[in-house]
Amino acid sequence: MTHESTQERTIGILLFDDAEELDFVGPYEVFTMSNEMFAHTGQSRPDKVLLISENGKTVTCAKNMRVEADCSIEDAPKLDVLLIPGGQGTRREVLNQSLLDWVATVAATCEWATSVCTGSMLLTAAGPAKGKRVTTHWAFIEALRARGEASEVLEEVRYVRDGNVVTSAGVSAGIDMALWLVGQMHGEAHARFTQRGMQYDPAPPYAAAV
Repeated sequence: MTHESTQERTIGILLFDDAEELDFVGPYEVFTMSNEMFAHTGQSRPDKVLLISENGKTVTCAKNMRVEADCSIEDAPKLDVLLIPGGQGTRREVLNQSLLDWVATVAATCEWATSVCTGSMLLTAAGPAKGKRVTTHWAFIEALRARGEASEVLEEVRYVRDGNVVTSAGVSAGIDMALWLVGQMHGEAHARFTQRGMQYDPAPPYAAAV
């Protein structure tokens, strides 16, 4: 069930070196396009979308995209939505206790705590997704199961919701999850309007060969 609302929210996307680009750029596009579609109909843009790195500095992502953060974890305002991307950097950051502590503290007061790809490992390690049903990139399913922190690690699904924790499969699946979140925050009709604005209707060219 969706709940239409133009309530103002602050959405924070956590960045770190070696984060997978589309894991966060996809949801960023969804959330900001949602704002633009509100503006298109003469309404105010309700959601503030922030890029947050641990020290507030630029990060270098998995494919060498350099991204400038808006703020550090210390300077970040109260968040309503937290999104953690995946990428090889999660293997390092899961050992970063100060970052895990921040995730746990912030998620405790968030409306939604979310992840894309292997970002689910940080959500389970930090606590918000511990004991919950989650998913991750297909190639990381068994590794996440072996950690024993989630109650169940689902495969062959685009995203999984357990309470206020939402985890998605790898890379492009974050777009699907973010559109679902827009529907929860602003109503299904607006989510579909946002999807149309993005012209997001996947049909890979090789599908005809199947």
